[in-house]
Amino acid sequence: MTSAGQAVVVGATGTIGKAVTGRLTRRGLPVLAVARGVDELKALAADCELVTACPADIGGNDAIEAISAALARPGLTGPVRMAVFAAGLPVRGSADSIDPDALAAGCNIKVGGLLRLLHAVRDRLVPGSRFVAFAGSLGLEPRAHEAGPGAVNAAMFNLMRQISLLYGPRGVTTHTLSPGPADTPRLHRIAAAVAAERGVAEEEVWSEYAAQNSLGRLPTVDELAWAVELLLDPEADLLHGSVLYLDAGGHRGIH
Repeated sequence: MTSAGQAVVVGATGTIGKAVTGRLTRRGLPVLAVARGVDELKALAADCELVTACPADIGGNDAIEAISAALARPGLTGPVRMAVFAAGLPVRGSADSIDPDALAAGCNIKVGGLLRLLHAVRDRLVPGSRFVAFAGSLGLEPRAHEAGPGAVNAAMFNLMRQISLLYGPRGVTTHTLSPGPADTPRLHRIAAAVAAERGVAEEEVWSEYAAQNSLGRLPTVDELAWAVELLLDPEADLLHGSVLYLDAGGHRGIH
């Protein structure tokens, strides 16, 4: 992959998005950083001259025009070498407890948002471009108390496969990254809440998360971002259409 052009990262101010943006810019690739928080975007851009802020809510169709317009700015007129969808999912609960409207909202953000990113960048994709999405492992291995991540991420896996069939013949490769639980501030907050509900120490809950995979520890955010950087290599063409499991041995299925 040549250095000409830029990357687009949706969810760039989130924990994973920041790490991905840092990895890409250290490789010399300019990044159009997309997120809702204007102040967080300004801070991200202030830290690195290769970052251009693009305030947009990927949960609405206005984001398509916002990203397209940003890519038309002077200095960002080349091809999109990589588009990364790293938006988070703010819904939890089982099928018994989750608000159906919340489940629909989550689908709009991650499934609809994925399509909005595609529609915003598709005219800038060229042979060798990468279209990348983070879709959690619960989409493949459902659990009783996570209806939102399970259902929404399952839809993302299916949609990414559809996109691979459309864009592969054009030389544009698609890549779905599937992390399990990772060592992030958000998971620490969840672990603290679960521990309080159960009346146990947070360390006990954290150990249970780590025991879910065969490596016995949780992936770090930087390790997840490394997988995105790996896709910059031209040899990553062969990973087109596949799912990269970034869960330290937590995946159980054979497929």
